[in-house]
Amino acid sequence: MKIIILGAGQVGSSVAESLVSEANDITMVDVNPERLALLQDRLDLRTVVGNASHPSVLVSAGAEDADMVLAVTENDETNLVACKLAATMFNTPTKIARIRSSEYLAHPEIFSTANFCVDFAICPEQILTEYIVHLIEFPEALQVLDFAGGRVSLVAVRALYGGPLVGQQLQELRRHVPNVDTRVAAIFRKNRPIIPEGDTVIEAEDEVFFIAAAEDIRTVLRELRNMDKPVKRVMIAGGGKIGRRLGETLEKDYQVRIIEYNRQVCERLAAELHDTLVLHGDATDENLLESENIAEMDMFCALTNDDENNIMSSLLAKRMGAHKVVSLITRRAYVDLVQSGGIDIAISPAQVTIGSLLAYVRHGDVAAVHSLRRGAAEALELVAHGDARSSNVVGRQVGDIQLPKGATIGAVVRGIPVSNDLFGGVVEDEVDQMESEKHSQVIIAHHDTLIESEDHVILFVINRKIIREVEKLFQVNVGFL
Repeated sequence: MKIIILGAGQVGSSVAESLVSEANDITMVDVNPERLALLQDRLDLRTVVGNASHPSVLVSAGAEDADMVLAVTENDETNLVACKLAATMFNTPTKIARIRSSEYLAHPEIFSTANFCVDFAICPEQILTEYIVHLIEFPEALQVLDFAGGRVSLVAVRALYGGPLVGQQLQELRRHVPNVDTRVAAIFRKNRPIIPEGDTVIEAEDEVFFIAAAEDIRTVLRELRNMDKPVKRVMIAGGGKIGRRLGETLEKDYQVRIIEYNRQVCERLAAELHDTLVLHGDATDENLLESENIAEMDMFCALTNDDENNIMSSLLAKRMGAHKVVSLITRRAYVDLVQSGGIDIAISPAQVTIGSLLAYVRHGDVAAVHSLRRGAAEALELVAHGDARSSNVVGRQVGDIQLPKGATIGAVVRGIPVSNDLFGGVVEDEVDQMESEKHSQVIIAHHDTLIESEDHVILFVINRKIIREVEKLFQVNVGFL
């Protein structure tokens, strides 16, 4: 696939790295030649220096025969104009825009073919906010990812000493929770993946990925580790786009405090957020943290634009008694380094966001993609089409499907009337969603589970190199109509 990526920032660079490894023809456009030179030194791609919204620059990037334009610059207006030009001048089949402003997102008609011709809009700040909210709702988890419109969840937890299942075989899980169907999709032990079998023994410090219906997550969590107390008090360091969104989302249900260094931003936050305490100061100020009772905080989220500031404030908050600390870190080299130390969860914004983009690049009908373990693994939601003659999966039991080694089918969701909306989600109003949930069925996959046409199949892939094989397996034969 020939793809033009506009913007070589954190999001654009991470997407380029992922797509280049999958044998795509990538051209990167940015106004910063030094940033492009660094990318070209380590990745096999073309680069063009220039403004992404200029027609001549798009021509130089090869827009005439491009299959997709990913407009992910930091400027919404540039992204919108680029998508409009790609549609009207070059008839590019797929246009994706990164949109940060809630003003634009509140009016989806702006993205229609009559206006800016954006096929899919993504908002990294909103994706990150939802990701962090899940971690607050399930403080025991390292990752919580939704599939099939929130009907199924994939959860990563660290097995701790004293957990009910530590030292026992996985087949004991069914005996412990007889009324809940779940499946362990993968185990990472000392950063090495293990394909789980019935006789696999869970060890302390294992990173366990399990899949279950959304309503059963807490029940399964209780069996894997001792439950943390529910989060009530949250302190946020940084009142930027992500910090403000998170505060706005949480303030009705939690006691929220935001520390922001910029006084003008503080004043704006105080006016916009009605149930959040906004504090002017430095999140690395020990006296400020102590005066605001950091030891009583259930969750401390460092969400400034500065990695070093996030790391130091998180470490300080943890040392001073915060129960759990989450830190936003853009530099990949820092993520693995700090998560093995005093920081409970280090979040890479690019890795959290990239799944939303990859869903549109994958071959076959891909409903969702989530990047796992900082990009080393993936979870995919693929829709099965065809029949027993035209498909390699439809009409077959899970045990008979020739999955490549390292891929595991975790669950099947049947009966979802899905159509993709502008933001890549499921289009359902409140009434439709209730009706859809009545008729949809979550099936945790076992060897005798039969795959039917239009099933949403959720897979865990421990090695991204085999993803193309998995996608090919779900594609129908050429003659299928």
